[in-house]
Amino acid sequence: MTRRERVKAAISHKRADKTPTFFHFAYDGLMKYIDPLWERYGDPDMRRLRDEGKIEFRNALYYSMGNHVCLLENFPWWDWKDLPDDYKAADAPGYIPETKDYRSMETFAESVKNLNEYTDAYVLAEIWTSDFEKAYFSRGLENFLADMAGEPEFAQSLLDFITERNLEILKEIVKVPGLDGVLLGNDWGSQRDLMMSPSSWRTMLKPGAKKEYDVIKGAGLDVWVHSCGNIRRVIPDLIEMGADVLNPIQPECMDIRELKDTFGSRLTFWGGISTQQTLPYGTTEDVREETRRVTEYLSRDGGYIIAAAQGIQTDVPLENICALVDEANSL
Repeated sequence: MTRRERVKAAISHKRADKTPTFFHFAYDGLMKYIDPLWERYGDPDMRRLRDEGKIEFRNALYYSMGNHVCLLENFPWWDWKDLPDDYKAADAPGYIPETKDYRSMETFAESVKNLNEYTDAYVLAEIWTSDFEKAYFSRGLENFLADMAGEPEFAQSLLDFITERNLEILKEIVKVPGLDGVLLGNDWGSQRDLMMSPSSWRTMLKPGAKKEYDVIKGAGLDVWVHSCGNIRRVIPDLIEMGADVLNPIQPECMDIRELKDTFGSRLTFWGGISTQQTLPYGTTEDVREETRRVTEYLSRDGGYIIAAAQGIQTDVPLENICALVDEANSL
């Protein structure tokens, strides 16, 4: 099976010849370890393609490490333009700030084309910041949560504006040939629970997310959802909305065995190996054992992609990173 086929099998809840992997680093972790990781895992063809500008350096490394997914970071997207200093004041501002677009659809399409030509990986567009995050990046997290409770009309107008801007570009992104899925990111959860009530989430955040999922699914692509924290109370909603893959399922926040038992036939999980405890503080054997244990449980009847429960940061020793990669690739 190709790497793409293994990922598609996992999403379809079918057994493959091996469980797919999708390692991911936070920027600081990647910068700290890129040289020793290249020395240990670097594939000569990937190095050449990186040097020729055909494959972005991060994907060249990740693919060499065994990743089954290539994550495109040069997608065309948008951001706030010159946010006024007072936009993060406590009182709701009552207006929507200006925006700006960045990167080009042509460059993005060329990257997708190259990944299809030079790898057999599943190709995923990386859009970490979607509706809720775009809103609180503009207002500040505490202020926007207060807006949702105390100024719901303003909060909803800001969210609706963000959704419409997202949809404008998403509708073009999903037309690019060779793309397999789109990753949307919104950190709805804290370590203990949602950061807002489930009713507020369903009233203010779910409708916009559903529109975005519908665009992705309508193009025949898979919907990948990222949210840190404990979002257990809205996972049934995500499934009903059409989500295919959920990340990062932090074991300190949710019972990942319960997630598998309850939702494992309808949702694929990506993550689950502790970045709060085992990876930074455990031994290499602890890392190997947890990788085996988590993979054995979550990969029953497909539905799992092996990964750390967050982007790997600088607090994880190199030897533990290698233990994770080597053990995962052996499974």
